[in-house]
Amino acid sequence: MGMLDGKSVIVTGAGRGIGRDIALMAAAQGAKVVVNDPGVSEAGAGHDDGPAMQVVNQIRAAGGTAVANTDSVAEWESANRIIKTATDAFGTLDAVVNNAGILRDRIFHNMSIEEWKAVIDVHLHGSFYMARAAASIFRSEERGAFVHMTSTSGLIGNFGQANYAAAKLGIVGLSKSIALDMARYHVRSNCISPFAWSRLIGTIPSDTPEQAARLERMKAMETSKIAPLAVYLISDEAKGVSGQIFAVRANEIFLMGQSRPLRSVHRAEGWTPETVASHAMPAMKASFSKTPATTAPTPSPRIASATLRLPALN
Repeated sequence: MGMLDGKSVIVTGAGRGIGRDIALMAAAQGAKVVVNDPGVSEAGAGHDDGPAMQVVNQIRAAGGTAVANTDSVAEWESANRIIKTATDAFGTLDAVVNNAGILRDRIFHNMSIEEWKAVIDVHLHGSFYMARAAASIFRSEERGAFVHMTSTSGLIGNFGQANYAAAKLGIVGLSKSIALDMARYHVRSNCISPFAWSRLIGTIPSDTPEQAARLERMKAMETSKIAPLAVYLISDEAKGVSGQIFAVRANEIFLMGQSRPLRSVHRAEGWTPETVASHAMPAMKASFSKTPATTAPTPSPRIASATLRLPALN
């Protein structure tokens, strides 16, 4: 008996990397899997049916059940076709793993509107479209689970990824809202922030010895390490887990903190700009989140989340 026996699952961006490993493990645990991947480049260009079909064939060769879908998550109509692929093939849908993603890294003041929109469309709009298209099924059957991929670029911050960071933090807000809105229908929604070597991380330039060393360390973080948590979160074993943010780094699983008040200051007579400067800011400054100094050297224009300096998570 597998943890996902009898369940119908969609994994987006499942032709390679993290998505591929989640799809393979979900199938090994008994799920019937829609392997969604349009086969685009890291930047979202092109189309190739091959990656999705290769994963489907691998699942079938191992005795599992899978079908391919090569629609994009970035459009409402095509997202609905992905959902329909599951219901047509398997009769219903039990879980969606929103993993599809692209990168268009650029330092903020040079980022084009097209680079901004392309990343938002795939990551944030795509996660919404997939979740919204599945919501009617989940609501009517009063069960279901979502897993969304976020990133430390959004949770903590990073150079050169304003589009990606905004999308990934937006996904956290989306997931928390889904968890709240659909709790009455026993629908769960959680986020995973993965640390793993993938083809997207492989596009990071190694312009300095420090960056090259960091990328070498990242290569030891296998994409397969993300799959066990994702499979658990879409299983019935996780029925009490919703609205959470997890991170996975190799064999470690982290529960990430969420926004909470840190300090407050009160002034009975109210505030003026001057007293904010003389009282409020000095009282709070010790609790400020760390940000780069304005005199910091200019970073490479294409730096992804793997290069973020995290004392606990690097």
